[in-house]
Parts: sequence; structure tokens; C-alpha cells
Amino acid sequence: MTYDRTARGADAERTIARLWRLTLDQLAGTPLAGETLRVLAWYGAEPIPRTLLDGLDEPAKVQHALGELAAYNMITLDDRTIIVHRLVQAVARTPDSGNQQSPGDPHRQPADIDTARDRATRLLNNAVPAPQKLTGWPIWRTLLPHIATLTSNASPVTDTITTADLLNSTGFFLKSQGAIRSAIGYYTRAQTIWERVLGGDHPATLTSCNNLAVAYRMAGESNRAIPMLEAALAGRERVLGADHPDTLASRNNLAMAYRSAGELGQAISLFQTVLAARERVLGGDHPDTLASRNNLANAYRAAGELGRAIPLLEATLDDCERVLGGDHPYTLTSRNNLAGAYQVAGNLGRAISLFQTALAARERVLGGDHPDTLASRNNLADTYRAAGELGRAIPLLEATLDDCERVLGGDHPYTLATRNNLATAYEAVGDSGRAIPLYKVTLGDCERVLGTHHPDTLTTRTNLAGAYKAVGDSGRAIPLYEAALAACERVLGGDHPTTKVVRANLEALR
Repeated sequence: MTYDRTARGADAERTIARLWRLTLDQLAGTPLAGETLRVLAWYGAEPIPRTLLDGLDEPAKVQHALGELAAYNMITLDDRTIIVHRLVQAVARTPDSGNQQSPGDPHRQPADIDTARDRATRLLNNAVPAPQKLTGWPIWRTLLPHIATLTSNASPVTDTITTADLLNSTGFFLKSQGAIRSAIGYYTRAQTIWERVLGGDHPATLTSCNNLAVAYRMAGESNRAIPMLEAALAGRERVLGADHPDTLASRNNLAMAYRSAGELGQAISLFQTVLAARERVLGGDHPDTLASRNNLANAYRAAGELGRAIPLLEATLDDCERVLGGDHPYTLTSRNNLAGAYQVAGNLGRAISLFQTALAARERVLGGDHPDTLASRNNLADTYRAAGELGRAIPLLEATLDDCERVLGGDHPYTLATRNNLATAYEAVGDSGRAIPLYKVTLGDCERVLGTHHPDTLTTRTNLAGAYKAVGDSGRAIPLYEAALAACERVLGGDHPTTKVVRANLEALR
């Protein structure tokens, strides 16, 4: 049966190849028709936006070529999209240069197909919006299948700088969507191109190394991120100088990786170094300096040094409001982080008030569906839970989870965090029947998306163990605590506060 299917597939492809050649022979008077079809061959079988061909040639010529191809049933057109059958695409991007007995298909010469691939890449790279802009996300979702098809069918040896630009932007978008593993794949290929074409010390190569390392950190692979960030920092210091803004950014990212790995002493020391350098080079009121002050304060908070964290966050918020205004994204972030510090300190009244202010500002400035707005809503709801206001917490968490799944997708880190917090709220009202299944789903998703050693995965695993412990199921709680303890000791170290809590919970069950 396998051979029969293969034979039928080969026969179909040969039939398409004959029709292809006959059709393009008929369209010899419209040479752009063949060029257009070869370009379209590199995209996916999903509907292709007609606007993607903007810049291929003069608009009237492109529309005429599309009309001719549609008339010969080589493509299907509507007002907005183009559809090309997979077999037609496969034939159109497969070279046929012939041999001594046959001259081959003149419409599928290797040089023409290579040119079409490069044009298809350039058109896609021109069409993708800035990945950090929420308004461009629907366009990204439309184009992503075509990017995936092009990059999977194009050989890496043919990749160009334009390909690297497209891969890097795609990695950034996927990272924003929580698809960290996919982002790592795109970033890795982009870095390979830049290193091959431009060399290891080119600023673009160093930037690519930095981007890939940050993705590894977000995936919980600090053991891979830290050496890469150290290498990127050394390269930028050598090439750009110790005080270049990109060098300072690398130093900041390395500090973030140390923090994620639980190496809070190293993180705090490096954050202090970065802050001092930015104050000296950029000035105390520069946005990057304010961001550094915020990062250092958050590291203090993570280390339990609330006496240092809160005053620094309060001062940073004042400076952000004075320099950037009350509605600047950095100001909104600073306000959110200060509220989080109040929550950790047990000052829940101030935390709730400030989270409410932060949420209202983000809804007004960024819109209700912006990721930062959804994060603020989750933070406020979790603080309601901590304050025992479960009647306010649970409906807000349920609504926020629906919005996260709708806007960001089920795998985004914000979605996973909200799902974990909702399970915690269910547990707080004694609804273990809803809490435990939700923890289990969230843990599986965290392990798949973020990795088994990501801090959020460790938190969810510990929460699930605690939920089993609460209902007296020590047989399920103990293995989870053991796995959580081993991961915490490996990632965070034996003396980290989280590690100590997990160890104490496990010992209480033995």
C-alpha cells in the first residue's frame, strides 16, 4: 500500500509538471506569470494575502499575471487571497535542468527558482510588521504559515541576510506568543546565517547571540543562556567597548539570567554594575537607567531584601512619572512592580490599591487585550486571593484566563501563570475537585512549553504537590515534592528560599 500511494503521488506530480509546462508555454507572452508562480511556490498552501506580492513588480502587471494564472486554473483567486495547490507548488520550486538527452523544463531552471526563493523571502520580510506591536499580531498569524513553509523548504546553505532578518523577527514574535521552543529554532538559524556571512564579531551576530540566549533563559535553560550571554557580552565589550548601549544591554541580560538561575548574589552585583554604568554614561533620567533601577529593585525583592527593594521601587516610580509621564510603558511597569513588592511584604491594602491603579492605566493606555494589561489583571486577582477576597479573585481570574487564551493562546506564559493562580484560588475555597485537574493541566503545559526546570514549572509542580498534600494524598504529593526539590536544588541552589520551603514540605510528609 505504501508503494502504491508513492506511485500515485509520483504520477500526480508528473501530471502537474506536464500541465505546468504546457500552461506556461501558453503564457509565454506574460513572463511575469511564471515568475509569480515560482514565488508563490515557496509559500504555504494556506491562503496567501494578495498584498504579499506588493513590490514584486508594477501592481497592474502583477494583477494581470495573477488573472492569467487563475484563468488557466494554476491558482485560485478571491478579492484578498491566492491559493496554490501543494503539488503545483512542489513542482514550481523543484529544478528541472534536464540532461544530455533532454533540455529540461525551461520554466524550472535552477537559477530562476533560486531567484524566486530570494524574492519570496524579501517580500515576506517586507510584509511582516514590527513584532512588538500588538496591532500587527493578526498579520503575523496570517503570514506565519508561509514563513514556516518557506524556511522549511529552503536549504540553510542558501540562506541570506534577508533570511536572517526574517528569522530573527519571527523568533521575536513567537517569543511574544509564548512559543519559546519555536522561537529558539528560528533564532538559532538566524545566528548561524549571521555568523557564516558576517563573522562572529559582527554586531548583528552578537545581537543574534544575545536574542537566542534570552530565549533560552525564558525557556528555563539558564545553563545554556548564561554561557551565551557571557560570550555575547565579551564580544560586545571587545568590538563596541564597555560603555556602548548594546554592551550595557548584554550585561543587563546576563544579570537577568543569573536571577532566573537563582544566583541572586551574582545578579544583584551585576545589576548594580549596569546601573552605575548607565547613570554615568546615559544619565540618571535616561529610560534605560530607569529600567536598570527597576531591575535591581526586583532582584532585591527576589532575594527577600524588601527593605532595599521597596524604597528603590518607590523612587523609580517617582522618577518615571516625572521624566516619562504617568502613562509611559516603563512607568506602568514600575507601578506594577511596586505593587508586587507591597504584596510580598504583606501590605495587601497598598498592593491592591496600586494594582487597581496600574490596571486602569494599562486598560486606558494599552487597551484591554494588551499582554501587560492581562498581566495586571492577573496580578490584581491574585492579590485579592492573598487578601482572602476570593469572591473577587475567582471571577476576575476566570475572565482573565479566557482573555489570555483568546488573545495570547493557551501556551503563553501569562496564560499559564493565570491558570496556576486560578487553581490556587479554587484550592483556597476548598474546591480541590477543580484545583487539582487545573494544576495537572498547567504543569503539563509548563513542562512542554517552558521546560521542566523553568521557575514557573517549579512553582506549579510545588502547588500541585501541596494540593495533593492538602487532601491527604501523600502517595502523589511525595514524588512531586521530590522532583520539585531536585529541580530547585539544581536550578536555584540549596539555600534558595523556594528550595527550603519545598524541602520542609517534603520532610513533613516523610
